[in-house]
Amino acid sequence: MPFSAELESSLKNKSALLASFERLIEPADDVGLRALAAAAASATRRHFGRTMRLFAPLYLSNECVNSCAYCGFSRENAIRRVTLAFDQVETEARHLVAEGFRNILLVAGEHPKFVPGDYLRQCVERLRGFVPGISVEVAPMEADDYRPIVCAGAEGLVVYQETYHRPTYAEIHHHGPKKDFSWRLDCAERGHAAGFRRLGVGALFGLWDWRDEALALAAHLEYLQRVCWRSQITVSLPRLRPAAGEFEPRHPLPDREFIRLLCALRVAFPTVGIVLSTREPAALRDVVAPLGVTMMSAGSHTEPGGYTGQGLDAVHLTVRGRPLEAAGGGPASEQFAISDDRSARTIKGVLENLGLEPVWKDWDVGILGAA
Repeated sequence: MPFSAELESSLKNKSALLASFERLIEPADDVGLRALAAAAASATRRHFGRTMRLFAPLYLSNECVNSCAYCGFSRENAIRRVTLAFDQVETEARHLVAEGFRNILLVAGEHPKFVPGDYLRQCVERLRGFVPGISVEVAPMEADDYRPIVCAGAEGLVVYQETYHRPTYAEIHHHGPKKDFSWRLDCAERGHAAGFRRLGVGALFGLWDWRDEALALAAHLEYLQRVCWRSQITVSLPRLRPAAGEFEPRHPLPDREFIRLLCALRVAFPTVGIVLSTREPAALRDVVAPLGVTMMSAGSHTEPGGYTGQGLDAVHLTVRGRPLEAAGGGPASEQFAISDDRSARTIKGVLENLGLEPVWKDWDVGILGAA
């Protein structure tokens, strides 16, 4: 039975793990929060050592057929759009490799015309010779459609549910294939069937009550650990950032509760990777890095061509899905504004000062050949 059919019953009839997690996210005084943070740090050191895996997102396209109230790429927004050609994707990737990255996340808006499965496959094939770790964050697909991308060399799949609250999900996803709540929710399972060795899930905090989101996210993690046992599971806790459309968070997640949630996830799920993006401010990232985070982005751009200026000659203004005119003279629009704009090398130094070990590469397909 897919998780979409189990979500409500999982929340109604909580397992011992979910009940324990629910207690961990209950309000606590400073003493309780410090104790939780210490337990989280201890669990992280026990299962992950002092390592911190570094990665960078590489945006392929900001074309999208979905109308989502909170997203800068929504087809309703009048933004500057472009889809990178294969040579341009390679140029961006080689820049990231020169910066030190060996783990790259390919990101694209959901548009079957501009970003079909074969385009993604060819992007992965183009990069696999010099990028050991390639993951994708793209439109949900069938397992059979994912398999060519896995065979091409992609090892990870990331898909965030955005919100696990069905009424809110229906309200903020106006049009497009993303409106199908269950199709998106079961995407990680299809990715597991296709052979991805890493699966990443998460909720976009600010859309609904954070405790309800956290509990549903924990239920999803518990399910994936049981059903998708061949894959490594990671979880991300992105909070809404400013973007085109100017959507305001309806249920903000304050910093104190964000830290409590992160630590609670680490204690409840000690072997799950926790991802922290540049959505969060530098000071907060430095505080929580030693507590439970195992994977961080650095020096990020959230627009296609953002690292080297690729695709400038093809940027066009699109309104409601219709290209109106060329929009030369400037870059494509970003999905959201980042908060921590420090370079990868700066963040590497910060992590080392915190007593952590930055890891640029932790996977190579040659491992399978040796096995």
